[in-house]
Amino acid sequence: MSLEQFNNAPAEDAKKFLRPCLDVDRWVDEIAQARPFASLEDVLKHARTAAEPFSHQEIEGALAHHPRIGERAAGTTTEAGMSRSEQAGVDQQDQETITALAEGNRDYETKFGHVFLIRAAGRSAGEMLAALRERLAHTPEQEEPIVAEQLREIAVLRLEQSLLERSLSA
Repeated sequence: MSLEQFNNAPAEDAKKFLRPCLDVDRWVDEIAQARPFASLEDVLKHARTAAEPFSHQEIEGALAHHPRIGERAAGTTTEAGMSRSEQAGVDQQDQETITALAEGNRDYETKFGHVFLIRAAGRSAGEMLAALRERLAHTPEQEEPIVAEQLREIAVLRLEQSLLERSLSA
């Protein structure tokens, strides 16, 4: 879907297009209702502040859709494909880092009760592992706003890539 198609799509189609970027109803609804957008930058600017701030329940719900860092997302959904692309910096042959990420993920989930989330696109496995280890020292109160910001960064990046890919192929 190009930006023009997104702007002119029925509301339900626009929401369906947005949901793989971030499965938070309020975020999806606010962006769909704000159409039409004059440019890609305008829609991304709106996406950066839509549904601000995310509630604890919205964060928890959105995290349920994210695979662990270092694990390849299974399935053929748009969201799974996006996740695999975003985690391209994780070399599945680097067993030492994969093992360290798995251990860190378990420690993080035990401490915080949900998956470790980081905008993986453009980051190496080593950078993600370092961030994971650093964030394990946080309290839940310190970590929640970081997770919310990472969700937003991922959502905006996914939206940008989806609109650019569709515009270029149109």
